[in-house]
Amino acid sequence: MKEVIPMERIGFIGVGKVGTAFGVRLAEQGFPVVAAMDIVPAEAERFSASIPGCIVYDTAQALADATDFVFITTPDDVISQVAKEVSWHQGQSVIHCSGANSTAILEPARKAGAHVGCLHPCNTFASIAQSLENLLGSTFTLEAEEPVLTDLKRIAESLKGRWMMLRSEDKGLYHASICIACNYMYTIVDIATAMWKHFGISQTDALSACMPILRGTLNNLEHVGFPGCLTGPIARGDVGTIRTHLKALEEKEPEIAPLYKALGLHTIPIGLAKGTLSEQKAAQLKALFEE
Repeated sequence: MKEVIPMERIGFIGVGKVGTAFGVRLAEQGFPVVAAMDIVPAEAERFSASIPGCIVYDTAQALADATDFVFITTPDDVISQVAKEVSWHQGQSVIHCSGANSTAILEPARKAGAHVGCLHPCNTFASIAQSLENLLGSTFTLEAEEPVLTDLKRIAESLKGRWMMLRSEDKGLYHASICIACNYMYTIVDIATAMWKHFGISQTDALSACMPILRGTLNNLEHVGFPGCLTGPIARGDVGTIRTHLKALEEKEPEIAPLYKALGLHTIPIGLAKGTLSEQKAAQLKALFEE
């Protein structure tokens, strides 16, 4: 029999990609997801239709009055507004899922006697279908105190994930780090594949051509880890190859050359740690990147 957390009624204010992923997956695990509200009524209806017994409410206040455990899964900039506008109840639990914000933005709920917390999935959610697929097995970062902390741990575990605790002051740097790992990876791939136009290949075809190496890179990260996962000219100390890269960039993509150099400087320590890059070659590479 599926375990149910010790609460009677769970509601979601804001049922976009993240809210839907949490709501549907928690309902599948036996959690009592009974209420939804969204400023776009059709979104709330879609959410409700996917969860038996879930009722759509017209306002955040009406939902809060009908539930015990409330997820505010709106865009980040709206969370504090919802927290201020709703009259919360003593003993109610109010949770947001923002990676960048601490529980401080839920202070109005805390002052009203509610328990507050943050449950952030360290993952990427590009669409509702992808969100449902990606949520399970995520790492969840938590910020909360008891009794809601135990509930959040159980939620993370029920979603086949693991949990980590974060302090309020850690949130900005934590979220910056995962934006670099996720969002800026897209930026780098966009830059890389756009370069193929110089030899008559569309970005769509370039991306298709690069997908195997991208998958291989992620596979190396997962199964080899740092520093052994690093391959390529810096790992080998191929100074001549790097010089060729820089010459080509300065001729064809001069605005990208500074980014290439900055990334190269940050890659040298990985090559040194791997043991395949000598100190002598590292010094030569550093001089090239700092020109």
